[in-house]
Amino acid sequence: MTIYTGPVFEMARQQFQVIADYLEVPTDERDRLLYPKRAVAVSCPIHRDDGSTAVFQGYRVQHHLTLGPTKGGTRFAKNVDIGEVAALAVWMSWKCALAGLPYGGAKGGVTVDPYSLSRRELEALSRRYMQEMIPFVGPHTDVMAPDMGTNEQVMAWFMDTYSMHQGHSVTEIVTGKPVALGGTEGRREATGRGVVYLIERALDRLGMSPSGATAIVQGFGNVGSVTALTLQKHGTKVLGASDHTAAYYDPKGLDIEAMDKWVAQHGTLKGYSKESLIDPNEMLLQKCDILVPAAVERVITAENANKLQCRILAEGANGPTTPDADLLLHDRGDIFVIPDILANSGGVIVSYFEWVQDLQQFFWGEAEVNDKLNRVLEKAFNQVMRRVDKDKVPHRTAAMAIGVEKVRDAKRTRGLFP
Repeated sequence: MTIYTGPVFEMARQQFQVIADYLEVPTDERDRLLYPKRAVAVSCPIHRDDGSTAVFQGYRVQHHLTLGPTKGGTRFAKNVDIGEVAALAVWMSWKCALAGLPYGGAKGGVTVDPYSLSRRELEALSRRYMQEMIPFVGPHTDVMAPDMGTNEQVMAWFMDTYSMHQGHSVTEIVTGKPVALGGTEGRREATGRGVVYLIERALDRLGMSPSGATAIVQGFGNVGSVTALTLQKHGTKVLGASDHTAAYYDPKGLDIEAMDKWVAQHGTLKGYSKESLIDPNEMLLQKCDILVPAAVERVITAENANKLQCRILAEGANGPTTPDADLLLHDRGDIFVIPDILANSGGVIVSYFEWVQDLQQFFWGEAEVNDKLNRVLEKAFNQVMRRVDKDKVPHRTAAMAIGVEKVRDAKRTRGLFP
């Protein structure tokens, strides 16, 4: 399985080996559980606005289809490679299983800086990528969603491209669509709202209140901005916030609504203010009650794990904490970790709701969506905490073990074909 290389996949592999050892999974079962069922690499040529032709590399990895179709986002980013996409697909499998969703994990991506493309070029690349994926995806095979560098508009182009090929509208081929095209109310905010719901469950378990608590949020995209705004609305003071262009920290608290409006107008946090600027790595180390890494993988490392001054680490991003850092945090014992496959599962849970609504052509209001989301998150949180209390294991171990067990049991029950 040498195509799956790089630090992100190695991290996913190390995490899995820890769980496999804990669950005493036989050696001959491990590769079947870990390695993806299918990986697709495609070339995506487009005409640039200047008349030239450019070719971008695209990927899609489907981890397993044992419990149903695969599900996962598609990211447009400069550093996308097959190893990263495979790792994200593996994590998505454990996440879906933990939440009780009838999905395997998938992930896709194109190696491109989306900010370097014009709107016409972005549309051309989106449509070409989906066109190349049509033989491998479908409403009951693999359902795409937005991720870093993609949004509702890209999903609409994906849906339209697939639908034109089928000869009729197939709204259920992607989730995270505009509501007018079969999207669900509450989808855009779902991941951030889920992060906050679980933070408040953790605060309750620690005997703390959201009102008067302090937070730092790394990443100000969809997940980070909604998390910061929702925390502030619930009375939590947000001291720090950053994206890939700038980081700001103010011990008196930041005006998150003003920052959100700035990003809506300018695209990034760059230039928001000349005051309160801070080195983004230093921002993570400032004292706060809640730290939310909601940007990219591998930002909590062996170098900074012992320097964190938070009480709760809520992983809004996928894979923000390396295995070495995990060991250090567990040894410390003073940080309540909400692992990524639990913390940011709100997005895929509401994506599932969107898929179900599209299949039935029967749509729910936002209040119903949020109520159902909270119920699923509550059940998953309680499952994880019961396992933590019973087996005295780290939170990540408990969460991943639940997910891996469900996939393993399903594979065992279905058997090995032929």
